[in-house]
Amino acid sequence: MRALHILKKSGSILRREKVDKARKGGGIKMKSKKTVIFSIQFLLVILLWAGIAFANKASVSIEAPAEVTKGTEITIRITVDHNADNVFHHVEWVELKVNNTQVAYWKYSAFDLPPASTYTKEIKFTITENTEIRGEASCNLHGSAGPKTFKITVKE
Repeated sequence: MRALHILKKSGSILRREKVDKARKGGGIKMKSKKTVIFSIQFLLVILLWAGIAFANKASVSIEAPAEVTKGTEITIRITVDHNADNVFHHVEWVELKVNNTQVAYWKYSAFDLPPASTYTKEIKFTITENTEIRGEASCNLHGSAGPKTFKITVKE
């Protein structure tokens, strides 16, 4: 603790007095209160930014035609939904399978994040038989909401 020396004139004698800063209200107690308040505010900002308050599992939806003729090339759209996509909490991977064969896989990380919290990926695929499409996404903290399936019927 620092002491401040003040010269006071009393009569004809100059004398030194020590004045304790902590007694004047600007010392250690005030600094520690400010530090605690700042730390709490900083932690709240980080938690909200990380999306912990609005956490959810990653989910998908699939769009494709329900019925096509054999040999038709179609566009399959898989839409991924996840409330928080940032360094701490994000979609980790998205997988698309056609008749149990993986046809697309997208991997993300803290330094290669998904484009948005809701986004759509597209692939082209030629349908030659009745087809089942299966899509799934997973959050790095909470996992997957489960796979979604979509069936396409081939008309002759």
